[in-house]
This record gives sequence, structure tokens and C-alpha cells, in this order.
Amino acid sequence: MATERPKTPMSDNEQHRDNDLLAERFEAYRGHLRAVAYRMLGSAAEAEDAVQEAWFRLSRSDAREVGNLGGWLTTVVGRVCLDMLRSRRSRGEQPLDTWHPGPSAEPDPAQDAVLADSVGVALLVVLDTLSPAERLAFVLHDLFGVPFEEVGGVLGRSPAAARQLASRARRRVRGADAPEADLVRQREVVDAFLAAARGGDFDGLLAVLDPDVVARSEAGATVGAVGVASGARSFGHLAKVAQPVLVDGATGLVVYAEGRVERVLTFTFVADRITSIDVVTNPTDLSTLTIEPV
Repeated sequence: MATERPKTPMSDNEQHRDNDLLAERFEAYRGHLRAVAYRMLGSAAEAEDAVQEAWFRLSRSDAREVGNLGGWLTTVVGRVCLDMLRSRRSRGEQPLDTWHPGPSAEPDPAQDAVLADSVGVALLVVLDTLSPAERLAFVLHDLFGVPFEEVGGVLGRSPAAARQLASRARRRVRGADAPEADLVRQREVVDAFLAAARGGDFDGLLAVLDPDVVARSEAGATVGAVGVASGARSFGHLAKVAQPVLVDGATGLVVYAEGRVERVLTFTFVADRITSIDVVTNPTDLSTLTIEPV
């Protein structure tokens, strides 16, 4: 039986080159990781701390064994944020910079402003009503498309349990009392999405979709504005019969067939962009939705 040949130790120069390359790869994901952490924590300063902790963990690991660095870093940041949220709750603390970006190790006011504007105070306030586990499941899956298998791994729970947590969080987010102005903006975005889908207007769809939008259905998930816009444009026949409604208190779309609800599209909105779309067709799931005319 063949024995595994021991790895040859790297020279100092090779080690430095590897460290530099790893740092470059990490920096390519920094913006994404800050966005994940900010949505989890609601504090730019704490988000920066979480991202730095992810770097420390990466630098202490064997990155050569990491197949998907972006996914690995996202789940690491998720674990770090989950620990921070649980610690915050146990001490009864609020974020250091409640709903406003604060100083970081390397201050970047422009980036902080982008983070605050992209998330929105209303969404952060609602997210803060969720339990740490619900918040992580919703943020990682609904806002960033992380599979439930990985979300469950972060939480130490089964994929089915992670799915339930995200579903419960989603209902609370969508069912929160939205100011009339927010509902008006949601309706404007959904109307623009519907008009673009009906007309096959690819650029019009891109204009209302977040670059990292996730669309989910029983057939699977599509990530990214280009893919979601292509899919929406190809279903123009359904868009022509879709009607705007309120779904669990938020603006959505419904398609009726022979007088019954055939499918529902629910949306998550951030800064006048659609960040997630769920196409619900399962009768059991449809029966749990509260649909109201607008």
C-alpha cells in the first residue's frame, strides 16, 4: 500500500509569496464580507471587526484546502457575527453605532455611506427584532443566496431547521408594519419590474434588480441580475397576467388560474432595488401567505 509523501516545507520566499497572494484574494472579497457583516450587525465598526476576524482565521488556516474561498469566508463571517449577536443579546447591548456607520480600523466614509444607504434603516430595525439564528438564516440565505446546507452548518442545525428559521424571519420582515412611503416605493419598483418583464426590456429589469439578486423557485435558484433578468424576460406571458398585491404586508405579485392563486412572487427590497425574489407555487406554501388587493 502506497504511503502519502510528506509535504515539502516552503522556503521563506515562497511563504511570503503565498501570504501576499492570499491577502490579495481576501481583499477581493472584503466588500462582500463587509456587506454580509453589516446586515448581520447593523454597525459598520462591528462589521469591520468581523471581517478582520475572518482574515485572522484565514491566515491561520491552510488556504490550499479551501475549494471555494468566497463561500468559506462568507460562512466564517456568519459564524463570527452570530457569536457577536449572541454576546450582545446576553449583555443587553445595542450596536455601538445604532443604525449609522461608525469608525473602523481604516476609516472609509464613502464605503460606510454606501453600506448604510444600501441596507436602509427600516430593514435594520426589523432585522434587530429577530433572534440571532433567524437573522443569520435570513441574511445568509435570502440576501446572499447561501444554501441551507451551509447555513445549517453555521448554526449547528439541519438544513430543514435552517429553512424554517429563514421562513419565520422572512414572514416577520415582510409582515412588519411598513410606512406608507415604503409601500409606495415598493409598488413603484414592482410596477417597473412588471412592465419590463412584460415588454422583454432587459435593461429595464437590470435597473430595478440588485447586482447580487437571488431568485428562488422549486426548480432551483438563480443568482445575479443578468441571470434573473434573463429568466424574468423569458416568462413574459406570465407577467402579462400577474397582478400587484400585498403579500404578508409587502408588495408582491400574484397569478390567478381559474379563479385560484396559481403562483405568488414575493420580493425583498433594499434601497429601491430588488434583492431577492421567491416564486411560490406549492399549494401548502401558498396557503400560509396573506394576500391582499392593492
